[in-house]
Amino acid sequence: MKSLKELYKTGRGPSSSHTIGPEKAAKLFEQKYPDAESYLVVLYGSLALTGKGHGTNTVLEKTFTKPVKVIFDKETNDVPHPNTMDMYAMVGDEEHGHWRVCSVGGGAIEIEGEASYVPEEVYPHNSYEEIRKYCEENDITIPEYVERFEGEEIWDFLDEIWHQMQKSIKAGLKATGILPGGLGTERKARMLYRQKHIDESPETRENRLVCSYAFAVSEENAAGEPIVTAPTCGACGIVPAVLQYLLDRHSYSNKDILRALATAGIIGNLIKHNASISGAECGCQAEVGSACCMAAAGAAELYGMDFDQIEYAAEVAMEHHLGLTCDPIGGLVQIPCIERNAVAAMRALNAVSLANFLTSSRMISFDTVIDTMYQTGKDLRSEYRETSEGGLAKMYYKSFSCD
Repeated sequence: MKSLKELYKTGRGPSSSHTIGPEKAAKLFEQKYPDAESYLVVLYGSLALTGKGHGTNTVLEKTFTKPVKVIFDKETNDVPHPNTMDMYAMVGDEEHGHWRVCSVGGGAIEIEGEASYVPEEVYPHNSYEEIRKYCEENDITIPEYVERFEGEEIWDFLDEIWHQMQKSIKAGLKATGILPGGLGTERKARMLYRQKHIDESPETRENRLVCSYAFAVSEENAAGEPIVTAPTCGACGIVPAVLQYLLDRHSYSNKDILRALATAGIIGNLIKHNASISGAECGCQAEVGSACCMAAAGAAELYGMDFDQIEYAAEVAMEHHLGLTCDPIGGLVQIPCIERNAVAAMRALNAVSLANFLTSSRMISFDTVIDTMYQTGKDLRSEYRETSEGGLAKMYYKSFSCD
């Protein structure tokens, strides 16, 4: 598996696969073909169908330093990944360079025939069972496992990641107004955070605070502000919401939080390596479901749970997201995405509670549920995989025509 630095990335929303990935590809392509007079980018699949709502054309136009023409090809289906694009370097009317790029989720890209741009493998193990066995044989924890293969510098990196997550929470809790895009979606994080009741129960307060943090980060993402992919932009609110709430409640040290991020990162890495974190490839189960797994595992690490409990928490979190569709209204990462982050953050805490009580009776491994998620995602019809052609994205507009 690759470094956690390839999982956690700081960038502007609203979509890691539609903005961060294409931005990275554009920078690399222009570096390789700096003498081009102009560039042509053809978007396919989900990039073509929801690219305008996600701002793909805008980020490409801002990234290239020379003129670029962006074409949304909504007809071609014979492409290697739902987020595929062809990039051409042009001199006059002649093509002087070409890349076929797949934006595979979380801001990561794969360039056909360009092995030099593939990040190196850092971890020698590719399943939870392999990692558990190695850790038990060497008497180390998951965070110690991360340090062993990433080096001590990983803690400085994770500290920067946590700092950005907290910045996104704080910014989102202060902001008000309507999110861009035309849906008229109102920011709600500030209201949730401040709307206290005299007789508020501890359970209600937990839900309100966790949701306010998740809304804060997700709304920042929808506004195109800086966030951390955890593992994607569309699911960026879940991990920070859970960790911030637990930090508030239990006063953990910064080191504790970084250890939780390390454990969460290994869980996200396993999903990314063995399945997918791309909504276009496997639906929202691959984004919000994966983030819920990460948050549950990170919380379990904070609570000092063992390997079995961490695994069970992550497994429960994914098992109950299986089949979750990716159907953003208008191609915007707003409805149902923002609210879905809040629901998943609360579900992550519930998964940890179940792991605390029921681990000894579990029957499904985390590795099995990863495989199941991937197969389920492949079985989903394309309109339920970030194309905005089905689900809420379709029924929302249909409801207006029926009024």
